[in-house]
Amino acid sequence: MADSISVELVLLRHGIAVERVSGRDHPDRALTGVGRSRSKAVMDALVQRGLGMDQVMSSPYRRALETAQIALEAGLAPKLTIDGCLQPGGDLVALIEGLHGRVCLVGHEPDLSDAACRLLGLEPGQLLLKKAGLIHLQRSERGWTLRALLRPRLLLDTSA
Repeated sequence: MADSISVELVLLRHGIAVERVSGRDHPDRALTGVGRSRSKAVMDALVQRGLGMDQVMSSPYRRALETAQIALEAGLAPKLTIDGCLQPGGDLVALIEGLHGRVCLVGHEPDLSDAACRLLGLEPGQLLLKKAGLIHLQRSERGWTLRALLRPRLLLDTSA
């Protein structure tokens, strides 16, 4: 019975993207070179540490799709799907409630951290997700548990 409600969820914020034009967001904003390399290093570190997912689901926005593709190339999951619920302002909690298995959701702030707060019973804004950072959650019969909140620098610091 526990397997039917067990979900391992990674909420992954897209990497560093090109600047907004006149302060406005645009769905075609791409990752910068630094955004690509940092995202790749984060994905490689996650896979090297044994994290594996059944699938990656991404926002249709270019910067999220590029980040999701990097995750796929690193071997984080075997397949990628696109879901409009992951675009800014989408109904992320409804999407999450229908998930099963091990899923990585690639999207945007503050949507990802606010959804995690809601699932954990916290006030919005109590978790902060950096670009290319992640929130790792587990759902069981007792509800949602925070397993990790990781900044990219924590995964990439080799001096520790």
